[in-house]
Amino acid sequence: MIETSDTAETPGPGMGAKERAVTATVLVLIALLAAVDLLIDLRDGVTAWHVLAEALVATAACFGAFYLLRGGWELRRRLDVQAHDFSVFRQQAEAWRAESRNHVEGLSRAIARQLDQWQLSDAEKEVAFLLLKGLSLKDIAAARRTTEKTARVQSSAVYAKAGLAGRSELSAFFLEDLLPPAAASSSVDRR
Repeated sequence: MIETSDTAETPGPGMGAKERAVTATVLVLIALLAAVDLLIDLRDGVTAWHVLAEALVATAACFGAFYLLRGGWELRRRLDVQAHDFSVFRQQAEAWRAESRNHVEGLSRAIARQLDQWQLSDAEKEVAFLLLKGLSLKDIAAARRTTEKTARVQSSAVYAKAGLAGRSELSAFFLEDLLPPAAASSSVDRR
């Protein structure tokens, strides 16, 4: 089947199902009336061109009604396919969210365990998580309702207790094993 634009398939802009049904019904009535008149004319023995003209009117009305109904059926079929596709997409998206949620929760628990092993205070753990999320010291201070100096002191305590030089080493400590080997080797090659 050759796909065409919606404007070529729909007989009028904005023609809904109700308008389509009314128009198709009118065309079917025209076809029926023309067919009845054609039969009467054939019985009465009218000229051939008159019979041909009425036959063309009846045929055109039938084709018009069929075209409208076919367009409606095609539109309904496409809407059903789209509704099904959307339903499948929604199920896949929800499955992905659930799976990723499990991974994120697992990663969060693993990070929390490591922070416990470093014997960080609750405040230092919170600062460490915010550092890993990429917040600046100013943003960390605002989020925790402390001063920037306090955030700096707590971040320094995190680095010291972890034996790391700074934010980049803290991030690398947790992200190193998440990156696939190909990415790690290509970053080494660029240096």
